[in-house]
Amino acid sequence: MTYVRESAPPKENAMSTTTLEHPTVAVLGTGIMGAGMARNLLRAGLPVRVWNRTHAKAAPLAADGASVCASPEEAVRGADVVLTVLHDGPSVAEAIDAAAPGLTPGAVWLQSATVGPEATAQLAQRAAELGIVYLDAPVVGTRLPAEQGRLTVLVAGPSTARAAVTPVLDAIGQRTVWAGEEPGAASQLKLVVNTWVINLVNGIAECLNLVEGLGLDPKAFLDTVAGGPLDSPYLQAKSAALLSGDLTPSFALSTALKDARLILQAAEQSGVRLDLVAASAARFTRARAAGHGDEDVIATFFAGRPEQP
Repeated sequence: MTYVRESAPPKENAMSTTTLEHPTVAVLGTGIMGAGMARNLLRAGLPVRVWNRTHAKAAPLAADGASVCASPEEAVRGADVVLTVLHDGPSVAEAIDAAAPGLTPGAVWLQSATVGPEATAQLAQRAAELGIVYLDAPVVGTRLPAEQGRLTVLVAGPSTARAAVTPVLDAIGQRTVWAGEEPGAASQLKLVVNTWVINLVNGIAECLNLVEGLGLDPKAFLDTVAGGPLDSPYLQAKSAALLSGDLTPSFALSTALKDARLILQAAEQSGVRLDLVAASAARFTRARAAGHGDEDVIATFFAGRPEQP
């Protein structure tokens, strides 16, 4: 098992001497997570260049002081740090290939999308080919922590790059966990964290499914566990969102399905069986087929309702 430790001072060497107090950051991907992260970088006084496949999602960041770019190549030109916050491995690979002509040799690439260990290895190899430093850096948190700069950032990669990215990590997160020297360790840890989240949200959904099926008041269930060892802020927040009908995504159901599949792939490769995640993936698949893929992950609730004839 990978040893996880909190961030520590970097070793002094040639790379760490390239530390900048205000590095220029290119953010590729300004969706649910990326937009909030970009705004926190701007609040920290860092120059930020942004790009998103759907331009309308990046355009509002101009009002916050970001340079909105028409292509990944334009966004990364002159950037000291490249932060990718995209959906999956293929979309990250496509963006970095498009950015390649504009990359600065020796720039640091913080790869924050949840892509799984296999894609992480492929992206790290691509970084080596491009002459840039790769940090495997998925984040723990959803829309609100991203907007508030309260993410936990899991990072694996050469310690010599730590000083260069410290201003970025400090701006987007409240905590950095360094998971190892080799890319991949952070992505593995993120899959473990998301296993907990995915099983938890489906546990909440199934409790509310049974409440509905039995004709009970959901408040009776929530009040019964409130304040006790079975309670959690996540239970109360997700239940409140569902019961109010506000399914604005903080963690989209389609993204949760993608992550569940990555978890199952990693489990198979490591020789373990994850029955709950397999069941969660099936629920997510049904909910997405019913039109809930772009809603918050708690929309998995709808997969538990009786099928209509």
